[in-house]
Amino acid sequence: MADSSAYTKRVVPFRAGDGLQLNLINVSGKHPASRGPVLLVHGAGVRANLFSAPVDTSIVEFLVDRGYDVWLENWRASIDLPHNEWTLDQAAVYDHPNAVRTVLQETGASSLDAVIHCQGSTSFMMSAVAGLVPEVKTIVANAVSLHTLVPAWSGLKIRYFMPMVRPLLPYVNPQWGLKAPNVLALALSLGVQAVHHECDNPVCKMVSFTYGAGFPALWRHENLNPATHEWIKQEFGDVPISFFVQMDRCVRAGHLVGVDGFKQLPSDFVAQQPQTDARFSFLAGQRNQCFLPESQRRTYEWFDGLHKNFHTFHELPGYSHLDVFIGKAAAQEVFPLIAAELEKKAV
Repeated sequence: MADSSAYTKRVVPFRAGDGLQLNLINVSGKHPASRGPVLLVHGAGVRANLFSAPVDTSIVEFLVDRGYDVWLENWRASIDLPHNEWTLDQAAVYDHPNAVRTVLQETGASSLDAVIHCQGSTSFMMSAVAGLVPEVKTIVANAVSLHTLVPAWSGLKIRYFMPMVRPLLPYVNPQWGLKAPNVLALALSLGVQAVHHECDNPVCKMVSFTYGAGFPALWRHENLNPATHEWIKQEFGDVPISFFVQMDRCVRAGHLVGVDGFKQLPSDFVAQQPQTDARFSFLAGQRNQCFLPESQRRTYEWFDGLHKNFHTFHELPGYSHLDVFIGKAAAQEVFPLIAAELEKKAV
């Protein structure tokens, strides 16, 4: 495991466009960065620390060691922030543009690159195609981007189960596997434990129920070391039902749609030319049981049809959803690919 003392973290607060207090975490090594800034954006119901799994080399350490000035964004979905019933639209309009501007102000750079994951990816893609982050030049997106194809069981849960519980439970929390705050949460947790027998980690089981259709849904157990499988107990928290309501609309449409009516965003994100000149690289775990790999392939094909042979798509054999970043062998099997895409010259 990498020597944590070799890395320094600096928290930089910033305000979203609606005034919500957010923050960025800047990670540096023993030597000054020799490459430009890269922004890492986490998914729903987690936090920036998601990119710092207890593996031999995390994606943060890998990029810092490669000379990057690494910045982690805690956007409004972060469990390190106060509860809020966020939508992807809010993050796209209020959070990511201000995060990008803050990084550029702090570094003096004129542009940056981004590595985006799951709902950090969908919301950041909304910002990008709407022209709200023109300073971002290369974007590596994992798991899902513009197209939202999920396993059949996930679609049924989103469509029928989430609306039923919304009046009673404004949030769902994988932590209920450890401690349920009320009878309804306890009943849900017990029901999940009754059908999930793939491991003895109750948070892992609740994560699978909340976000996917697999056993487990967000990773392959064989891809995680024991320390990481234990570590995930502390890395998942509340996710609002408001997010699942929006995702239901997106799944029905087959692609991202807005729900808040912001004039800065199109209502349909694939009905017009993207307002960005960024180059995109789309990653998809072959065994993803949260968003099907076809989601990323379809987004790649959409972009490729607009600018031939400019963007790339990579399906990752043996990987699922989040193990792309927290897998024990990801530093050898995935991170070099991410770095190569960040360093590829536009043609």
